[in-house]
Amino acid sequence: MRELVRPRRGKIIAGVCAALANRFGLSPLLIRILTVASLLLPGPQILAYIVLWIVIPKEGDTVVVGRSRR
Repeated sequence: MRELVRPRRGKIIAGVCAALANRFGLSPLLIRILTVASLLLPGPQILAYIVLWIVIPKEGDTVVVGRSRR
C-alpha cells in the first residue's frame, strides 16, 4: 500500500477519492461512484469528505512522522 496523499493530478474536486483509490490500489472511478452513491443515503458523508480534505496532505506536502533527526 502507498501513503495517503492527495495527488496534484487526476483529482476532480479536492483529490480525496483519488487519494483513497491510490492508497488502496483501486480505481478512482469506482471510489467516486461509491462516494456519489453514498450521498443518497442519510448520514454525515459530506462532513466526512470535508474532514478528509483537511486531514489528507497534498502530494509534496507530506510530513514524516516517527523519525528522529540525528
